[in-house]
Amino acid sequence: VRQVQADLKQQALHTYGISANDVVNALSIQNLITPVGTQKIGTFEYTVNLNASPSDIAAFNDLPIKTVNGTVIYMRDVADVHDGSPPQTNVVHVDGKSAVLLAVVKAGAVSTLSIISGIKQLLPSVAKTLPAGLNLAAVGDQSVFVTSAVSGVIREGVIAAALTGMMILLFLGSWRSTLIITVSIPLAILASVMTLSLLGETINVMTLGGLALAVGILVDDATVTIENINRHLEHGKEIETAILDGAQQIVVPATVSLMCICIAFVPMFGLGGVAAYLFRPLAEAVVFALIASYVLSQTLVPTLANYLLRNQVLEAHAAHYDTDGSPDSIPAKRNPLVRFQQGFERHFEAIRSGYGGLLQLGLHHRGKLIAGFVGFTLLSFALAPYLGQDFFPSVDGGQIKMHVRAQTGTRIEETTRLADRIGEAIRKIIPADELDGIVDNIGLSVSGINMAYNNSGTIGVEDADILVSLKPNHAPTADYVKTMREQLPRQFPGTSFAFLPADMVSQILNFGVPAPIDLQLIGNDLQANRKYANELWSRIKQIPGIADARIQQAFQQPTLNVNVDRSLAGLVGLSEKDAATALQTTLAGSSQTSPTYWLNPKTGVSYPVSIQTPPRNLGTMSGLKNIPVTTSSGTGTQLLGGLATIQRAPSNAVVSHYNVRPVIDIYATPQGRDLGGVAADIRNVMQETAHDVPNGANVFLRGQVTTMTGAYQQLFVGLGFAVVLIYLLIVVNFQSWLDPFVIVMALPTALAGIVWMLFASGTTLSVPALTGAIMCMGVATANSILVISFARERLAAGADAVSAAIEAGGTRFRPVLMTALAMIIGMAPMAIEPSQNAPLGRAVIGGLLFATCATLFLVPTMFSVVHARDRKTAEPAPVHARATQA
Repeated sequence: VRQVQADLKQQALHTYGISANDVVNALSIQNLITPVGTQKIGTFEYTVNLNASPSDIAAFNDLPIKTVNGTVIYMRDVADVHDGSPPQTNVVHVDGKSAVLLAVVKAGAVSTLSIISGIKQLLPSVAKTLPAGLNLAAVGDQSVFVTSAVSGVIREGVIAAALTGMMILLFLGSWRSTLIITVSIPLAILASVMTLSLLGETINVMTLGGLALAVGILVDDATVTIENINRHLEHGKEIETAILDGAQQIVVPATVSLMCICIAFVPMFGLGGVAAYLFRPLAEAVVFALIASYVLSQTLVPTLANYLLRNQVLEAHAAHYDTDGSPDSIPAKRNPLVRFQQGFERHFEAIRSGYGGLLQLGLHHRGKLIAGFVGFTLLSFALAPYLGQDFFPSVDGGQIKMHVRAQTGTRIEETTRLADRIGEAIRKIIPADELDGIVDNIGLSVSGINMAYNNSGTIGVEDADILVSLKPNHAPTADYVKTMREQLPRQFPGTSFAFLPADMVSQILNFGVPAPIDLQLIGNDLQANRKYANELWSRIKQIPGIADARIQQAFQQPTLNVNVDRSLAGLVGLSEKDAATALQTTLAGSSQTSPTYWLNPKTGVSYPVSIQTPPRNLGTMSGLKNIPVTTSSGTGTQLLGGLATIQRAPSNAVVSHYNVRPVIDIYATPQGRDLGGVAADIRNVMQETAHDVPNGANVFLRGQVTTMTGAYQQLFVGLGFAVVLIYLLIVVNFQSWLDPFVIVMALPTALAGIVWMLFASGTTLSVPALTGAIMCMGVATANSILVISFARERLAAGADAVSAAIEAGGTRFRPVLMTALAMIIGMAPMAIEPSQNAPLGRAVIGGLLFATCATLFLVPTMFSVVHARDRKTAEPAPVHARATQA
């Protein structure tokens, strides 16, 4: 910060018997920014100006300070006035070169990419105005992470759409049918984006993740509609009749299925706090896309079918097999794709025939099949405690942010040299072809406003933040962090290192705290709290999986205690206030106690004026003792050393407060272990040491772990509420209490599949994984509704429960399989990609794999059980009987 700096001369002050307070008083009464009025003389009214302020900086040296023995002492006699700045408490290095760091913080409602793009466009024009030798560069660019995440989600969505389209083409065997279905994907996504825009949402990682999640199920409604139309075409119906009958047959179950999936996302809207801002847009994107897909399946899809399938009735018959399993009479095709599809159909029919036999076998042994599913599900739930819990998966943003703390009280110059050496060590760890740059932000920020946006916990000039930016295609960031944690403390003993969240998501989830775990000790007895905090810290850092455990507040700040002899000071006409004023002006500058400003008449810009002794001139204990002390009236000048004793002693560098009360923070970060497991061990330590907590003090576990626990509770409660709503919805639709019970029987198996997939892939339970579970349960419910609705139709037509179950399984085998495969294939890129959405994709895949088995076997079996008394012919048919084909 530019200011007018008056550097006091200690020896001259002592010679003339003048104190720093005398200089401050003289400056304050001779540097005024004030109008004095106007004067009417003759026919004019004159503005009266007074030379109340020096005309330039050099004129400050001519200000009289005091008259001593008849001699006027001027400012130039006791101080050097020049254009300067406060003593440096902050140093910034970019790749080892001195720099000035300007942080830009966006408003919450504005797009990060838009802000950064606009800034980068302005940089060339700003760079032209800089003096020669100065360069302007963007560092710590968060748009790199955002762009990478957005492009990754878009890539996953495009691959998912392509794979889903290929799967549909394989099953339907008609490019026209495939075109009708796939055209609904971009239209549904466009409708969802438009709705999100109307609600004020932006295109971000979470909304794009929701759209990518919906890609696999967006084809569900259109697939079921087209598949049902093709089935009616195979029965020899005309195109209009087939479209009307096919659409009418599935409109009710499709509507109920849509409502079930949307209700399944109710827990996401019940989230509070930061979790709501992160995951509610994802749920909105999915729900809006599904609603648009349903509307398109009931309007656009039948219309396109009427135009595109009118002349393709023969191909529709050729693409499928009739009910007895023999292919229709169709001419031989030379097109290899057609021949491949026909071969696929033959194999698919063999699979469906085998499924029919297995289903009948299961119906013949209903008790064993049901007991097997129940036992498997219960066994699977026994694995749940071993999954681990995280709030959000770690994100590789291509940046490493490290907080370095030297010994408490280390000078800024020494901290700067330490940071340079650490930077050299980092360059030996990270290859040059992967390292983009290193930014050192050392010491305290100049402005308190900057400190408000600093989440590193910097408390003094012994602290430094080091930001390491990596180039694209770098090795995993976590590997470099692990290596630095092992090597840097050995190379720099006595220096503490802590790795902070560098990506935006982790910073948001931590609420600005520099670690996901914040153990707070709150109490008024600072000495007792400090002792207990050290005990707690020593126990916590021994917990497996804990890294960067440290006490945030520094205790051993080197301090010089100045003890004024009040009696002796009173004898010479001085007081404690006089000594304090002299020390404040000399050491901290007059701008802290007596702020004054100088207005440059040429530019109209005002600058603070500070009087202070340069720190370089007070580098010894004797320099401190030789500070002159005088009264406010300017009499009785004495040296500080003659009035007080000075002793070295440690003290607290900072005292933090939480809700007014003093607090000590113990921060910790999980490494190689889930957040929930680490937090559980910390709670055990808290219980074991509860008897040592000082009187009146309290210990709280806060940070991301608290937010995670709250989000989990909200999700589980909301999920239970959603299941009840889904059940009641199906009860109203089916007018039955038993059939909805049969439908939801697939859900426990879906949850078991999720547990197995997460356990097998080494994925912890997280909010994205729970989001995938919600989607999986919605799809599983929708598939079960398709099966049960057809079974009820056959039961109403006079079939017995077993026959109805067999026909429902065989008829709905294709759409159920297509729906599940579309979702599984759509989630495959997301599950494979090492991104924040990987747990979501894995949960969906695992849940649907097992839920589909339950839908095709357990649900028909349970239907036959609950309707066994509807007809006396409810016994299973012979195992060798064939399932009815679609």
